[in-house]
Amino acid sequence: MRLTQLIYTSRPFGFDESVLDNILLSARANNARRGITGALICRADLFMQMLEGEREAVTGTLARILQDDRHVDVAVVHCGDAAERLFPDWTMRDDPPQSWMWSQQQVRAGAARDATAAEVLAVFRRLATLPRAA
Repeated sequence: MRLTQLIYTSRPFGFDESVLDNILLSARANNARRGITGALICRADLFMQMLEGEREAVTGTLARILQDDRHVDVAVVHCGDAAERLFPDWTMRDDPPQSWMWSQQQVRAGAARDATAAEVLAVFRRLATLPRAA
């Protein structure tokens, strides 16, 4: 199996804690069945998600996300082969806002859209080193 990592950004539509909880519950159940791991960085103004797994499973998941009306302006920032998973023990890790790196003003100005693949990979590599929340 060839391991693929895909990172996309989107703007949440109708974001609140219950929407986030539903996304995480659904992602964790579906990803476990499909052999996908990853992480979702989420705020009221931005989603940025890494999906890791077999290429067909990852691209199939992205296709479902593209049809999900909770996501607006979905953009793939990175897609490529990887030697190993960053989140092998997480069907979907969520990131607390305090570990975030861009301000709301920077997001509105296009920071996520303008970020390079190396920059977004660095964000997820940093998240992978943070301890699990208690």
